[in-house]
This record gives sequence, structure tokens and C-alpha cells, in this order.
Amino acid sequence: MKSFVLIFTAFWLLNSCSNSKEPSSTRHTDYHLQVADGGDQVSILGSGGQIVLTQNAGMHHRPYLHPLVSPDLKSIMTEYSPGHHRHQTGIYWGMTRVNQRDFFHNPGEGYWRRLDLTILQDTGTVLRWSTKYEMLDSISEVLLTETQIWSFQSKAGRYLLDLEWQGQAAQDVTIGEYDYGGLFVRMPWTENTPSEVVNAARDRDQRAEGKRAMWIDLGMQLEGREDMARISMYDHPQNGGYPTPWRVDGQFGVGPARCRLGDWEIPRGHTEIMKYRLEVYTGNATDIEITDRWEDYAGE
Repeated sequence: MKSFVLIFTAFWLLNSCSNSKEPSSTRHTDYHLQVADGGDQVSILGSGGQIVLTQNAGMHHRPYLHPLVSPDLKSIMTEYSPGHHRHQTGIYWGMTRVNQRDFFHNPGEGYWRRLDLTILQDTGTVLRWSTKYEMLDSISEVLLTETQIWSFQSKAGRYLLDLEWQGQAAQDVTIGEYDYGGLFVRMPWTENTPSEVVNAARDRDQRAEGKRAMWIDLGMQLEGREDMARISMYDHPQNGGYPTPWRVDGQFGVGPARCRLGDWEIPRGHTEIMKYRLEVYTGNATDIEITDRWEDYAGE
């Protein structure tokens, strides 16, 4: 994994330098999906060939998005396995208590088995792909088959990443009450990184921990930046538990946490569907602007 990130970083820097004189208004207008050799990664490439996002889908590893590059190409906005939380893997889905089985802290073999990685739309204004995994119990029987359907589009200098998560129960499944679990975002935080969180109710930083809101916004002034790189996360009104409580950990890892509301169940043979949007941008936005963007997503 480290070698991949080093190779990617060198590639990214070379392309960033070569495009440095190109007006920002003309960048990132055309994107396409490319499958890596081996078939366990799919990357989104911009018009200059630069990688802006990679979907990782190893045979026995939880699927995750990393690296994600900011729309202005200045920063890598995700982190894989930081020292403070080794189990956190960029942008990912991991529930903590699935029939008492912990898929949040265990991203590897014995817990996950890939069934499929599919390109649904590889060119055009909206790119789409999906991953499909079996989530295994302690004797390698299937608890749940999860499908993640992702879409990507660029709009007014922002990236819109939409996720539809489908969980089909192979057994009667109980998602146990816990402080966190589900979709999660790990940005590259350090103690010296200016960081902030605000939600739709204007709760900030740790005051947003556990609070219910229709959206939350995470910003970090990453190395080399004068402004913030940001990810807004939107809950969907059709989701169970809406508006969701949000997890905000001590290192500014953020994600919706429906499981804070108590146990919820997926009967055998049934499929639970949950939807979220991540809006990736730089600079600042007011809470009114973010609410307007959430309304565009939610259809309110």
C-alpha cells in the first residue's frame, strides 16, 4: 500500500506541475474510469490524465476510496491506516456490531470476501461503479451481502460523490447499538492541522459528536494550503433513523451513525438501502449554502 501511495504521489505531482499554467476554469471538465492491472482498483482520471480518486476493492479487504485529490489538485484529502486509527481506510463503510461481529475495526481477511467490482458508466458527465462483498461470520458463513453503488460528477469546481449502500441479509441480522459504524471519512489529520466540523444545527467540533443533523461539514487546512479542503456529508430523508446522529472522533474522523439510536434489524432475505452524498470542495461555504446544496440532493 505504501509503495502505491508513493508512486501515485509522484505521478500526481508531475501532472500538477505540467498543468500549473492551465486556467482553473478549464480543468477537470472530462473524466473517465480506468481499471488497474489485476482488476482490484478503479481510478477516476481527469482530462490531463491525473488520478483524482481511486476505488480499492481487494479480494479479502474491505472496499474503500483512497486517495481522493482535492478539486484544485493541491491536496490528497484521504488517509489510509493512520497511526492513531490503523483500521481507518480513507472513505469506507464498516459497521461495528453485525450480530456482534465487528466489521469497522477489521478491514481484512476473514471478514470480507469480494464478489464483484463492476464499471457501470465509464465516460460522460456522471461516472458510476459498484462493489459487491460478502460479510462473513466467525465460521466464514455469509451474514450480509453488501453492495456499494457509487457515482461521481464534477459541478462548479466541486466533486459530488453519491453512495447507495445495499445490505442483503443472508441470516437474521441485528446491527447493534454503538457510538459509530457505517459510512466513515478519514482525512489526513495531525495535531498541527487546523480542523473544524459544523453541522446543520451549527454545532461545532466535538459539540457535533452524537448530534442528529441532515448534514455535517468537515474541513482541514492540509499541508501547503492557505484555505480549507472540505467534505460535506449529506443524509437522505429516505434513510432509516433520519436525521442521523453523527460520529466526530477526537482526530476529526466523521461519519453517520444510525446505530447510536439503538439496535436495528434486517430480516433474512431482506435488503436495507441507505443513501448519502459527499460534496468535496475547497474554501468556505455558509451553512445556508450547504443547506441549499443538501436540498438539491434530498429533493426538498
